[in-house]
Amino acid sequence: MTGPEHTEAVHGLSVPTASVVLAGTLEAIGAGAYVVDEQGCIIAANTRAEQLLGRSADDLLGHDAHDLLHRGRDGQPLPRTQCAMRLAFHAGRTAQADEDWFVCGDGTLLRISWLITPYDVGGRHAGTLVVFHTPHHPQATEPRPEPVAQPLSELHRLALLAETTAQLTSTLDVDEALRRLVTLVLPRLADWAVVDLITERDEVWRAVVVHSDGDTITHHEDLQGPMPPIPEESPMPLSRALRGVASNLAGPLTYQGPPDSGIAVEQRRLFDVTGMHSAAIAPIRSTRAVLGALTLGRDENQAPFTPVDLPLIEDIARRAGLAVDNARLYQRQRKVAETMQNHLLPQMPGVSGLQMTVRYLPAPDASQVGGDWYDAFPLSDASTALAIGDVVGHDLEAAAGMAQVRNMLRAYAWSQHEPPSRIVERLDEAIQHITDVTMATTIFARVEPAEDGHWQLSWTNAGHPPPLLISHDGLARYLTEGHGILLGTQTGTRRPDATAQLPPGSTLVLYTDGLIEAPRHTIDEGLDRLRQHAAALAHRPLASFTDQLLRRVRPSGNDDDVALLALRVPER
Repeated sequence: MTGPEHTEAVHGLSVPTASVVLAGTLEAIGAGAYVVDEQGCIIAANTRAEQLLGRSADDLLGHDAHDLLHRGRDGQPLPRTQCAMRLAFHAGRTAQADEDWFVCGDGTLLRISWLITPYDVGGRHAGTLVVFHTPHHPQATEPRPEPVAQPLSELHRLALLAETTAQLTSTLDVDEALRRLVTLVLPRLADWAVVDLITERDEVWRAVVVHSDGDTITHHEDLQGPMPPIPEESPMPLSRALRGVASNLAGPLTYQGPPDSGIAVEQRRLFDVTGMHSAAIAPIRSTRAVLGALTLGRDENQAPFTPVDLPLIEDIARRAGLAVDNARLYQRQRKVAETMQNHLLPQMPGVSGLQMTVRYLPAPDASQVGGDWYDAFPLSDASTALAIGDVVGHDLEAAAGMAQVRNMLRAYAWSQHEPPSRIVERLDEAIQHITDVTMATTIFARVEPAEDGHWQLSWTNAGHPPPLLISHDGLARYLTEGHGILLGTQTGTRRPDATAQLPPGSTLVLYTDGLIEAPRHTIDEGLDRLRQHAAALAHRPLASFTDQLLRRVRPSGNDDDVALLALRVPER
């Protein structure tokens, strides 16, 4: 589909939303640039492209780039079969042209030079980047040399930096960011890539030593590992880079003199083992601190690095620094969220005659501390209380509200010898007045021994997904009785109770909606998926049953946390 109504999704976003995400990346390119999707329709453009073409973003987004822009020398429409750019687009390869023609918004022709290259827009979607400028308005600096002494054109340089930004900023995993960095620079710029990172305890760790021989990438783990401390006054290139002083060139002779530090000894070993005859070393830094150093090295069959290469390598290292810093912040935030959530959730009691296991999986977004919770505790009449719930929200307030609701439910259940429905009615009345919780769902249940090895379950359901009961033979059914409205609606209606027998060998599963909800799928589809897999896993030991159920059923696109409580009655 072409035209303004085109809404092909990128990262699950519509074109207008995706264009905002991508446009921020494209702004780093000094020339005009736009990205097209798999159909050739424009999904993002930078400000320079809008200026050169005399077209706003609204005039560009959603349109087929060839039909909208490309013309022959005399302004005539250019057949697609005669368009070198279109042919490269369909072939999925990089290409460039020194002279071509685009039509501007006012109908005038613009003579351009262009470069086109595949461009990762994330997920399952493939994109293509087009970078262009006018020969009369060259962008930025003089061309810089490539590793083989061929001039690296400005368009290639800009495209490499754009690709670096897109690749490194689209992951929040340090190891994955470093892997992508290696594939970007090898063998395009060098034969060797070495990354030294400064840990959060100010120790240096040689995280990457990789060699490229054509298309073959070899990791040299024997050269990786802990490094000596950073010397404060050393003038040697790596020491200066790790202090954030400057980028430098180096070679085998640089480290042949008497070593001034342990790092100098390791650098001499690096040059001896790898055979690098030329290296460029740049600091990896974020906006807050120096995070490490990037070393690119060349073998004897490559031309040596020169000072003119350093600005490009510095730009790449700077982008790597931002990616590493973002990933570290994300991982630190996620660890804090997980630790907080785990401390809020209780340890499960041992119940004689029953098996019980619980699992909690946090939301993928580290900032989303969830309101999902579970609980199980003994009651004064020797029965056992079970609960699971979800407080609306994904933030610290939701987590705090979850703790309040759980603790109040415990208090009412212990002190009031009443049916589950009345306990939850009291809870509903209380949260409206003494908490900030607006809405929540919960199942509160009691389980106690019955006759002939059975156990009796009594429960009430306040707007929560229904419990699932699976027999030892794999017969699975949802316990839909006892269902009432969620907490916080202030209707004052009485809540129903329900009871069911748990036969020997049966398994009861309580869960939150993150296990069954998925974008573009109905709740019924999620419930069917859960029932199907739970029935198939009924013969597994309870811990294996629970782990496999989470692995199989939790949607891959899930952005919510998941709590799960599984209880099994042993066979007689």
